[in-house]
Amino acid sequence: MTQGPGAAELDHVASLLRGARHVVAFTGAGVSAESGVPTFRDALTGLWARFDPTDLATADAYQADPELVWGWYEWRRMLLLRAQPNPAHLALAQLATQVERLTLITQNVDDLHERAGSTDVIHLHGSMFAPRCFDCAAPHTLPPGAPDEPEGGRRLAPPRCTHCAGPIRPGVVWFNEMLPRQAWANAEAAASSCDVFLSIGTSGLVYPAAGLPRLAADHQAQVIIVNPDAHAQLRHGDIALKGVAGVVLPAMMERLG
Repeated sequence: MTQGPGAAELDHVASLLRGARHVVAFTGAGVSAESGVPTFRDALTGLWARFDPTDLATADAYQADPELVWGWYEWRRMLLLRAQPNPAHLALAQLATQVERLTLITQNVDDLHERAGSTDVIHLHGSMFAPRCFDCAAPHTLPPGAPDEPEGGRRLAPPRCTHCAGPIRPGVVWFNEMLPRQAWANAEAAASSCDVFLSIGTSGLVYPAAGLPRLAADHQAQVIIVNPDAHAQLRHGDIALKGVAGVVLPAMMERLG
């Protein structure tokens, strides 16, 4: 079992948060995994077990077989809607009420932060809940409720755009695509102007997003790594809170009081 941070570490972090004018919380797949959300590769089961993610998460793959790709993403969206926000999501929503300013940036494509009560979340890798037209990029509104997909998955024809009749694509960033321009600009601006940068449940390996903690540090922010292997990601001057986010963040909030 991973031992969590001690009282002195948590008190120090709480003191930094109290004195901060702007806090950034940057979350990765580890936060959603604690809600039971399958990782990208764990979602390759049933119909999709024989595929590599790169077979299903590129524009070329969608153009070649839109029914296969749309079916996979609707099946994944069904799984996401079954998941519930965990204590880490709830703690971050609470943190926003106790610091002067909080910017929440996530690499996750689910809506668990929003369902926990967070607002104005910056989704660097897009969202499963914001599909758009493949041809004209017009946003598309999904029907209410969760998709009713078989457990093993199925091929499914994507809906058509109400503006140009083009096929609707998932609103996520696929391989070989740029991050959403405005989301990335907002994330860079937040990292450059914050006093405290919390990096939570992220591997630190997926660029360009993984560069945000270093950007914050270059602008004199205190970087705090919350992760079971936090020490592996440490750079000079960083603070490590070793443990899973769903345990560490509520403990941090208790100290913040």
